[in-house]
Amino acid sequence: MSERQPPRGERWSGRLGFVLATIGSAVGLGSIWKFPYEVGENGGGAFVLFYLLGLVLVVLPLIFAEFALGRRGRGDAAASVAAVAAEAGRSPRRWAWIGGLAIATGFLILTYYAVVGGLTLAYLLHAIRRGFAGADGAATRALFEAMTGSPAALAAYQAAFLAATVAVVARGVGGGIERACRVLMPLLAALMLGLVAYAATAGDLRRTVAFLLAPRPEALTPRVALEALGLGFFSIGVGLGAMITYAAYAGRDTDLTTAAVATVAGDTAISFLAGFAVFPLVFAHGLDPAEGAGLMFLTLPIAFGRLPFGDAVGAAFFLSLFVAALASAVSLLELAVAPVVQRTGWPRARAAVGAGVVCWLLGLPSVLSFNLWREVRPLGAVPGFATAGLFDAIDRIASNLLLPASGLLLAVFAGWVARGDLLAAELRWGPRAVGALRFLLRWVVPALILAFVALGHLPR
Repeated sequence: MSERQPPRGERWSGRLGFVLATIGSAVGLGSIWKFPYEVGENGGGAFVLFYLLGLVLVVLPLIFAEFALGRRGRGDAAASVAAVAAEAGRSPRRWAWIGGLAIATGFLILTYYAVVGGLTLAYLLHAIRRGFAGADGAATRALFEAMTGSPAALAAYQAAFLAATVAVVARGVGGGIERACRVLMPLLAALMLGLVAYAATAGDLRRTVAFLLAPRPEALTPRVALEALGLGFFSIGVGLGAMITYAAYAGRDTDLTTAAVATVAGDTAISFLAGFAVFPLVFAHGLDPAEGAGLMFLTLPIAFGRLPFGDAVGAAFFLSLFVAALASAVSLLELAVAPVVQRTGWPRARAAVGAGVVCWLLGLPSVLSFNLWREVRPLGAVPGFATAGLFDAIDRIASNLLLPASGLLLAVFAGWVARGDLLAAELRWGPRAVGALRFLLRWVVPALILAFVALGHLPR
């Protein structure tokens, strides 16, 4: 078959730009707080071993598959799946909906992710203008209530975050996404390294090392081991089709295997840096490391208020959160903008603005779930959703149901429908390596994803 070209001539300038963009897609808010917390609370080094096993068995196979599908299909997630299906002698219409599901899931996630991204911007501005000096638990709770209690203010921060996302995507792949990631990813790494250096001198580094790395096999129950295997899948966001879209813009000279490994390694490195930046400060001030999402907005500001140059440290931390959130949001918006541009012929700027406006409107229920609709329980009659507000309900549906479904279907498609010589050609692998990858995609990845989903419905 003739070599397909990237959509509308969009292309990464080279492997570095592509890898920085894919790392930006993988790194998100969860990489900053969820990964370190999960490691520390669930067995330390023993948990890490199972996490790394999950990367090998689930995450890397899916990234390899998405990269191969994207560069061969040369389109958005749905168009690439359709093109690969046609090449395999299958009906494009019967399979394209898998890519469509991935696009819809990513866009749904962006609608509420932008609300949290807006909060990182709000806290960044607060750190710069007023700081956290003297903050205690009551003060940080009051600050959070003030930040989220006004629908207009929260919607405005959500809009500002989306506006930044739209501004990047509207400028195209090379001039927008790649250029932004060439700034954002080194900036994020520099911020994390600076925070780690500060935390090592001002915090309790020894206890952090024990918390994150010391093996504690007794804490690693079968359930926790399965959670470790699945953590990479949910935190890196494979299965959304964003990697398909980004790979569609990759040149033939880009080594997809190296890019996939670099993406996973980069995300994991940022996660560990975040742990060594955050937990020394938490431990040094007797705070609770088990706060989960509250660690970002409720616990850490207390530590910042007690530290020398704490406001500057707090500003750097919330800037790093904003950068991580923005880079990830860019990939989610591009996931939706690409098919609009390719199917309607709209200019990219118009498609990006239109998608941004729709995303903002669809995100308003999540905004209102923090204030006017705080008591609304839309799925109260559904088991497992009795106490879930709008924000939590949407998050659970998207992250715990739609995302696993999308990842499972993409694995099945790549393992059973896509031709083996496609994977061999795009990844430049021999028959044995391709055979091993197809075995993982056909059997191991679907089985583990189903296990992750089942685990989420079991009582602790």
